[in-house]
Amino acid sequence: MSTYEEVLSRIVIRQIRSEDQAESRNIILSGLGEHFDRVDPTLNPDLDDIVAVYLARGHQFVVATVEELIVGTGGLRIENVQDGRIVRLSVARELRGHGIGQAIVTYLLDLARELGLHRIHVETNRDWYPAIGLYGHCGFKQLYADDESVHMALDLT
Repeated sequence: MSTYEEVLSRIVIRQIRSEDQAESRNIILSGLGEHFDRVDPTLNPDLDDIVAVYLARGHQFVVATVEELIVGTGGLRIENVQDGRIVRLSVARELRGHGIGQAIVTYLLDLARELGLHRIHVETNRDWYPAIGLYGHCGFKQLYADDESVHMALDLT
């Protein structure tokens, strides 16, 4: 079994719990810090209480774990009765390239289908090529790009 298959066979994706918040926040901010020169945590207030911001408002937020260690995160914001948006997708640096991001996206898309959503949107920075590639690999199509971002969507119907 390859390293890729070993990691994927040990992944458990589940809803975030209160005790997961600090570790999840750290993974997300670390990922942002790798891409941007500087990250101001105060510009990311949703990460201060993920359970309240996401779950308590009817959205979804999951963590990917390997042997109870959180290695990835992802959220699904419900925008209206038909549309959702994947947010806060992040994988621990040392485990990128093993299919964890794709597994989280697939899990969130399955949740979206269960919720009866018809279309899922994503937005990422224009120069965040691994993220753009991941979403493209998962079937998302680019809608448009502006000076800063690439906007993509996937029809679930």
